[in-house]
Amino acid sequence: MTSESTTDDAALFAALRRTWEGVDPVPGGLVDAMIASVASADLGREYALLTLIESDATSAVRGDADMLTLQFSDGHTNVLVHVTPTERGRSRLDGWVDGDVADVRLVQDGAEVAATSDGGRFSFEAVPPGISRLRVRLAAPPEPGTADELLTPRFEI
Repeated sequence: MTSESTTDDAALFAALRRTWEGVDPVPGGLVDAMIASVASADLGREYALLTLIESDATSAVRGDADMLTLQFSDGHTNVLVHVTPTERGRSRLDGWVDGDVADVRLVQDGAEVAATSDGGRFSFEAVPPGISRLRVRLAAPPEPGTADELLTPRFEI
């Protein structure tokens, strides 16, 4: 390929670009809308809103005050979690999802453990302390175009 044919190709492509821009211009705002759409497409899966509902770590008496209650939501699916200390430094994690659950997994130190589940209710026995996340996979997206998986932010057990 010579430099002359490269110049001819560049001129041809520039002429084609000008023609298409005149015949079928890009709609105003399309580029910005597409960038925003792509940037936020997976936010529901990557990050869910974490709200600490109730915790009283200052109480010296064992009982309900030792139970930690967390709520997660991505705007479409809600997850409520109770973490209760058990024997030998372990905890029991009970949770409820307001969607049609296919699978719930507890993620700790890169390992995933499947939950015992029944409909929207799930539980994990003898959970070791550590930084944790829940991966909730729904049988179907709650609304068309939404994610069928929710990955909670990290929380400490």
